Amino acid sequence: MEALPELYAIFQGEVATVTEYGAFIKIPGCRKQGLVHKTHMSSCRVDKPSEIVDVGDKVWVKLIGKEMKDDKLKLSLSMKVVNQGTGKDLDPNNVSLDQDERKKRMFRDYTGQKITLEAVLNTVCKKCGCKGHFAKECFVQPGGTKYSLIPEEEEEEVAAAGHERDKKTSLADDSSKKRKK
Repeated sequence: MEALPELYAIFQGEVATVTEYGAFIKIPGCRKQGLVHKTHMSSCRVDKPSEIVDVGDKVWVKLIGKEMKDDKLKLSLSMKVVNQGTGKDLDPNNVSLDQDERKKRMFRDYTGQKITLEAVLNTVCKKCGCKGHFAKECFVQPGGTKYSLIPEEEEEEVAAAGHERDKKTSLADDSSKKRKK
């Protein structure tokens, strides 16, 4: 097997190919190539790796990962932790690499989990008399604010019609009281 650089070793390599997701770098002294993903090309956001490097360019890289996948050794490289002018290590303790790993691990995919809504329709609370929940879920505090659901349009129209009827009967009662006097 060919002599590969040690993990976290810095070396100057030549850009072999540029893709939409990064650039493959020829590792000196062996036939292997490593990938500099576009997130590891610069500390700034890189949308198109072809704007950063071209085929044949010499770049300083740091070997940040080795992974066996499908009986192939995949090498991960980083340009952003190496000064491109001098080849000096900008992250000698690998702190930024650890932070990048933590960011990746913190993301969790919740798409497989189901969300269940336990809505209750057309119920009346025995505790407060409001619609839409049960007494065990009631949130009215003694002497506190009482909350209820907003009535739908049909209910508002029925309530408004009932209110108009009440006004007319109260006006009729007032006029009959005046006559009696």
